[in-house]
Amino acid sequence: MEDSAGSGNFDPYGGKTVQECQDMIRTSLETPTVKFLKENLEKAGCGIAENFIRAVKCSKQIGGGYVRGQGIIICSNHMNLQDEVDRVVIHELIHAYDDCRAANLDWTNCAHHACSEIRAGHLSGDCHFKRELLRGHLKLRGHEQECVKRRVMKSMAANPYCSETASKEAMDAVWDVCYNDTEPFDRAP
Repeated sequence: MEDSAGSGNFDPYGGKTVQECQDMIRTSLETPTVKFLKENLEKAGCGIAENFIRAVKCSKQIGGGYVRGQGIIICSNHMNLQDEVDRVVIHELIHAYDDCRAANLDWTNCAHHACSEIRAGHLSGDCHFKRELLRGHLKLRGHEQECVKRRVMKSMAANPYCSETASKEAMDAVWDVCYNDTEPFDRAP
């Protein structure tokens, strides 16, 4: 994601300090999925420095974001649980991976941005059934794809180059290809 528009849940009345969140990021870096994504970023020629993922206090109501050339931020004041930090780290690492593997990825292009958001939403576990239940979405069938679409539109809303209509059209146009692109995973987790 280009403009730190992001992913994740947040509690406007809670959150962690930057230091607490930085400790949670260190824990995330030891999880198998994060290790796998880091290894694949390195294989693709985009190793990440130690401070590539950092906790910051955010004024926007987002969980975190990825900015090309700067890395990943996790919004400490919107994180409460280790699972939230893990999901945001994974989501944003998928954006970093997409940015690395596609030399011509243009975050101002609505189709490019939508594709990476579809992949990140689908592959990160953001839309796992349990998380959806906690968000109050109780649909039993088709919840995962509906959730990914909802979250893509939410992230795309922060892209000044993509109107709501352009975002929806781009998402619909690239949906099948991007939803089924599970790289670097063999299949969706």
